[in-house]
Amino acid sequence: MTYTFDFSDFGLYLDVLAHGVAVTLGLTAVSTLLGGLVGIGGACLAVTGSKPVRAVVATYVEVIRNTPFLVQLFFVFFGLPSLGVHIGEIEAAVLAMTVNLGAYATEIVRAGIDSIPRGQVQAAMALGLRGPHVFRHIVLPQALANVFPALLGQVLIVMLGSAVVSQISVPDLTHAASFIQSRNFRSFECYVIVTAIYLLLSIVLRMLINRLGKRLFAGRAARGGAASAPRRGWRNLLSMRLGLPKERSR
Repeated sequence: MTYTFDFSDFGLYLDVLAHGVAVTLGLTAVSTLLGGLVGIGGACLAVTGSKPVRAVVATYVEVIRNTPFLVQLFFVFFGLPSLGVHIGEIEAAVLAMTVNLGAYATEIVRAGIDSIPRGQVQAAMALGLRGPHVFRHIVLPQALANVFPALLGQVLIVMLGSAVVSQISVPDLTHAASFIQSRNFRSFECYVIVTAIYLLLSIVLRMLINRLGKRLFAGRAARGGAASAPRRGWRNLLSMRLGLPKERSR
């Protein structure tokens, strides 16, 4: 059995592919910004929040991390209208991607916060800084620097996972591929091109975000060592300044 490759007529669909790429990048950019904020907020609550708040955050993380993204997307797009919440396909895709990334980012940032040595928090408080200022200017920047590679990897996973939003008629790159192959019936060639585009997007996006991260977090990564301590140790230090209850030792 022989197969003749034919890419000759794909030039007719360059505008369709370009629009799909733009939608994919737009969804990724918006969900990365919103999901990052959700992740930082969730991590802060997981570290300094009260026990009920930490339980809510933990439940959110576990539910999202242990269910398929496609199911989450269908829940948002098809399930919410049953409750009277009607949103468009683009908004549903952004919401599902944000919620998904936010859960993973929460756990990643929390791990970064855990990696900050307790001595740095003690030193900052000895200089007169209050709990929120210590967290914002000392703990969080270094935590983000420590886990930046993991966050970058998760952003790329979300971008590649966005291919399923075509299932709710979002005109992304995968949707463009389905449209083109339904017109020229060259499925193999079509998905070879789309695969190459996704690969190129991932490589370029990784390079750009890595360069941005090096500028934002230059010299901010914390060094572990003897000064490192479990989260409970410096969480109690911050809790005293924030007026939160101390976490009991188990």
